[in-house]
Amino acid sequence: MSRYLLFNKPFQVLTQFTDPDNRQTLADFIDVPEVYSAGRLDYDSEGLLLLTDDGALIHSMMNPRFKTPKTYLAQVEGDITDEAIRRLESGLQLKDGPTLPAKARRVSEPAWLWPRQPPIRERATIPASWVELTLVEGRNRQVRRMTAAVGFPTLRLIRVALAELTVESLSVGQYKEVDRELIVDNGIKWQIKKSSPKAAHSKHQTTVKRQDRRRHRNRRPQSRNRKV
Repeated sequence: MSRYLLFNKPFQVLTQFTDPDNRQTLADFIDVPEVYSAGRLDYDSEGLLLLTDDGALIHSMMNPRFKTPKTYLAQVEGDITDEAIRRLESGLQLKDGPTLPAKARRVSEPAWLWPRQPPIRERATIPASWVELTLVEGRNRQVRRMTAAVGFPTLRLIRVALAELTVESLSVGQYKEVDRELIVDNGIKWQIKKSSPKAAHSKHQTTVKRQDRRRHRNRRPQSRNRKV
């Protein structure tokens, strides 16, 4: 029988179980064997992660055809404007192509939100504000790139929901095991095709690395002879 875990990933934890550089990984928090993350959450992002040994679920979560909604809270530098919210909703042109329409709204910092360790560096002369974003695609560092594109760089990023599954009941670094029915009832969709969890996770990691290399090649080299 497959196993399903919901985990509240802390800041600066890798979404893998080993690291040659001895950074914190999932192994520092989770002792369940043979589970893999269904999708990824960046090292410097926090919040909800779904882990499982169900290869079909991992494959489905990474398949853009299923359009699994992912909701994020972003603390941004500056007092975000209505125009910036409108642009986030309607879609933006990024270096790797246009984004799909998203849901975006300005929010207050939730009372249940935990303090980040270490705390973010805030500048006394520049205010910060919060925006909630729901996306149905999962490009590398997409939320950060989107808020930067509208002039409000992200200071802190927390994934608070996958479909209707939320992180609110989990403390930082805590995981809980749930049953398949809860996953289904909260809007996570499967495909019928079977796949091993390790193969599905490895395929996703390979795709992400390929996208990262492509973005790196497309960057224009900076001139060494800058005018001063």
